[in-house]
Amino acid sequence: MDEMTDETWSFIKSAIVIFVALLIIIWSYMSFASPYLHVWQQSKLGEAELARADSNRQIATCEALAKKESAKALADAEVIRAEGVAKANKIIGESLTGNEGYLRYLWIQGLQTSQMQIVYVPTEANLPILESSRLRSSTSN
Repeated sequence: MDEMTDETWSFIKSAIVIFVALLIIIWSYMSFASPYLHVWQQSKLGEAELARADSNRQIATCEALAKKESAKALADAEVIRAEGVAKANKIIGESLTGNEGYLRYLWIQGLQTSQMQIVYVPTEANLPILESSRLRSSTSN
């Protein structure tokens, strides 16, 4: 082997010292700083999870409020529609009161436009006259 020069030997010593220093730094970090860093990291994870849960709660609250407002608006619309139907029924009922002739006219018009339909006419006792005459005529043949 060639003899090492002082400069090469000095370089190797420096590299060994730097390597040993790095090993000591890594060992001290693993022994002393790592537990504290782990505690800090867990604390930050907990804070992030708490912030996420708070955000999710706010989102759920906003969605529930939107559903509540929507339900109220739909209920108001249904009330307004029902009031309109009630007014229309009242107007129709009032216009038909005392107009027996007009109602009879509409009934006759309806009979003329219906084809091959059976009409049950109520009697004085509000019992319909059944198709007994038609049945008798078909059985007597």
